[in-house]
Amino acid sequence: MLSRRRHWYFVMMIGCILLFVLAWAVVRLWSVPAAVAMCLVAMVIPPVAAIVANRRGPDDRWWDDPSGDDQSDQWWDELDGKRRH
Repeated sequence: MLSRRRHWYFVMMIGCILLFVLAWAVVRLWSVPAAVAMCLVAMVIPPVAAIVANRRGPDDRWWDDPSGDDQSDQWWDELDGKRRH
């Protein structure tokens, strides 16, 4: 699952870089507004790529991982109704 998210992250970031490079190396020669529009689209891609890369799937069980703080873990286990051994 992580490799699929990593793959999509890199695909999106390569697309972002490609949009920037094409906008100012090629498209600006014909249309500056089109180049600016391409840059605006490319500007939105990195946050979306970060969200995609950090999204948890339904099989990822992150909510019950111990935090490393024993007191906090005991408190959360008590709230969840779990017994620690």
